[in-house]
Amino acid sequence: MWRLRSRGCWHDAAALLQPRAAGDASAALKRTAVLTERCMYTSEGWDAAEDALRAAEALALTDDERGATACERGYLAYAATLLGVRDRADEARTALGRAAALLGPGSRTRPLLDFRRGLIAQHLAQNPTGAQAAFQRAHAGAANHGDELLRSFTWRHLAAMAEQEGDVAEARRGFTESLRIREELGYLIGIAPALAALAEVEEEPEAARLRTEAIRLVRLLGGVPVWLAEQLERAPSATA
Repeated sequence: MWRLRSRGCWHDAAALLQPRAAGDASAALKRTAVLTERCMYTSEGWDAAEDALRAAEALALTDDERGATACERGYLAYAATLLGVRDRADEARTALGRAAALLGPGSRTRPLLDFRRGLIAQHLAQNPTGAQAAFQRAHAGAANHGDELLRSFTWRHLAAMAEQEGDVAEARRGFTESLRIREELGYLIGIAPALAALAEVEEEPEAARLRTEAIRLVRLLGGVPVWLAEQLERAPSATA
C-alpha cells in the first residue's frame, strides 16, 4: 500500500484497503487518509474522500478513533479551502478542535493534529506565531513517535518560516532534512516539492539543477502535485 501511495497511485492504494476498511476502523481511517492526500495533490476525488471519511466516522468507537477521524475531517476541509474548491474554514477549525478534545496527550495522532492546526494558523488565520508553536510541537511529537514522514513535513514548514524571517541557513538546513527523509522513505510524490523548496534558498547553478529535477519528477508523475506543476513550468530552468 505504501509503494502505491508514495507513487501517487491513490486509487489503487484505496482499493487495496477497501476489503478491510468495510469493518475495521483503523483500515477505514487509512483509506480516508489516502483519498484525502489525493485531493491535496491533484485537487480531484473530493466525493470519494468524503464518502470514505463518513464510513470511517461510522466505525470509530473509541475517543482516539473518533479524534483521529475528526482530524481527517479537519484536514479535508482545510484542503478544500486552501485549493479554492469551497470555503470550509469554519468546518476545519471545528473538526480539529473536536480532535484536540478527544485525543489524549500520548496519542500517536496528536503530533499530526498539532501539525494540521499549524497549517490552519499559517494559511487561514494568518497567525505565524501560533503556526510556528504548533509546528514545533508536531516536530517534537513526530520525533518521539518515530514518524519520519510527518517530520519531513514539519522540517519543511519550519524551514519555510525561517526563510520568511530571513534565516537562510536555518531554512536551508530544514529543507535539506525534509528532502533527505523523503528520499530515504521513497516518498516520490513529496520529493518534487522538497526539491523546489530547497531551490529557493540555494545559489545558482545548484538552484537551477534542483528545479530541473523537480520538473522532471512532476512530469513523471503526470503533473502531480498540480499546485506545483504550473509554478515549476514558469521557472527559468524549465526551458533550460
